[in-house]
Amino acid sequence: MKAQQSARAVIFLGFFLLVGQAAAGSLSLDGPLIQGGLVIGKTDPGAKVSIDGRSVRVSSEGAFLMGFGRNAKKAVRLRLDHPDGTRTEKTLNVKDREYQVQRIDGLPARQVTPRKPEDLARIRDDNTKIAAMRKKDTARTGFASGFQWPATGPISGVFGSQRILNGKPKRPHNGIDVAAPRGSTVSAAADGVVTLVHQDMFYTGKTVMIDHGHGLSSVYVHMDDILVADGQRVIQGIPIGIVGKTGRVTGPHLHWGVSLFGTHLDPALLAGPMNDPSSQNKGK
Repeated sequence: MKAQQSARAVIFLGFFLLVGQAAAGSLSLDGPLIQGGLVIGKTDPGAKVSIDGRSVRVSSEGAFLMGFGRNAKKAVRLRLDHPDGTRTEKTLNVKDREYQVQRIDGLPARQVTPRKPEDLARIRDDNTKIAAMRKKDTARTGFASGFQWPATGPISGVFGSQRILNGKPKRPHNGIDVAAPRGSTVSAAADGVVTLVHQDMFYTGKTVMIDHGHGLSSVYVHMDDILVADGQRVIQGIPIGIVGKTGRVTGPHLHWGVSLFGTHLDPALLAGPMNDPSSQNKGK
């Protein structure tokens, strides 16, 4: 009888330790659980992570990324399979946001409703190039440097706003516009590698894209000049271009976008408050 009780005690103790290990599985989440937000997760090196059943890359240090788009659903399922065989499962609640409506008039009709075959062909080619860059899933972890504003000045367009261009409803704004003075410097928002340099895209003019790793990329557009080359490694703060007014614009500014694969994120949530007295929101 005592032997059976001892055996049951050992079994119970083993079960308790197993549950305790599962509950104590390493997991931390840094970032806002909100539409447009980026969350950097940290878990045990070697763990396998999935979000709503989709596997995501985990770095050798245990870092992984989660991004929530403009219209992200309210609940996301996170699962981690730890190297010791235990599992952590969580339901993450994503906060909704309300978005502005921005009306912009005075744009060339050709750039609002393009009809010429040559323009449509350019747009398709530009979109193909950008989409290919956003599919990259590299092991680099440039995002670990954090993000800073690539330029400073009044905010003239905010993330997620419904855009009315020349009176016509168009797609929501997928980045943020900084009305920095023409000729001022654009810097890399975070460490990474330049993956696209284009001198004249139809909508965005002079365009640079930087890969920060794990599917996270940033784009800088409407510049007057580009100061980096395709394939160049950059560190946060290095000059990459000059603020201008190329592409579809009504005045000089920098459009800055951040995406996790094809999901657009809010750059302002990554960079935090801008240290510039003229940076008050002028989005319409």
